[in-house]
Amino acid sequence: MYNQNGYIVNFFGLSVDSIEIISYLRKNLQLKEICQKIFYKNIICQAAQERSLIVTPEEIQIETNYWRLEKHLETNDDIIVWLTNQMLTVEDWEEAIRDRLLEQKLSESLFSQEVEIFFIQHQREFDQVLLYQLVVPYQDLAQELFYQISEQQISFYEAAHLYDIDERRRDKCGYVGQVYRYNFNPELAVIVFNAGVGELIGPVTTQEGIHLLTVEEFIPSELTTTIRENILNQMFMQWLESQLNHLLQSGGSS
Repeated sequence: MYNQNGYIVNFFGLSVDSIEIISYLRKNLQLKEICQKIFYKNIICQAAQERSLIVTPEEIQIETNYWRLEKHLETNDDIIVWLTNQMLTVEDWEEAIRDRLLEQKLSESLFSQEVEIFFIQHQREFDQVLLYQLVVPYQDLAQELFYQISEQQISFYEAAHLYDIDERRRDKCGYVGQVYRYNFNPELAVIVFNAGVGELIGPVTTQEGIHLLTVEEFIPSELTTTIRENILNQMFMQWLESQLNHLLQSGGSS
């Protein structure tokens, strides 16, 4: 639906025209991001067409069923209510699913053969540790806690619960979880991955503060489904950015 100013979006009985939407996005510094995503979609559609990639109705139905399970949409009425709340039609929903599946097919077509090579070349970066750490603001406090923990006057976990500057880590007694090598700054990565299991590491100074750390487990890298998807997404996004940059430099003529 549209009027002389532009298209009108119906919002539960209220109307907003496209001019207002664009103005809001511009004023809130979101218009560039939206335009970029639209350009990405156009690039994906063109590249998929050049490679004769299509999404079948059966594939859309499979993905729709998956979404129904994920969103607990058990009946058709549930679907209608959910779509209405999202301001979507069934056609909008299916088109969005088609776009996602086409993007996945294109990324696989472009880079599936390169993922394993990339992983092998950067395998060390995907090593992980099961990490506990506490961070305090002062060197003297860090040194004192290092001494008390080393002398078993206090446990690492109790010290983290009492003194860590991060409330969430305090609640978890310093538990950070599994961390990839590439998530550490290079200096800290060397220290952590050369330590022994259970060794008290530190004090180490970073911009965040003064760290004490301990590793519960070292987890050698392997090409899991999650890591494969992360590498594939990274390659695909770099490709999209390069394609968009090429379009911008050529004035959109290609």
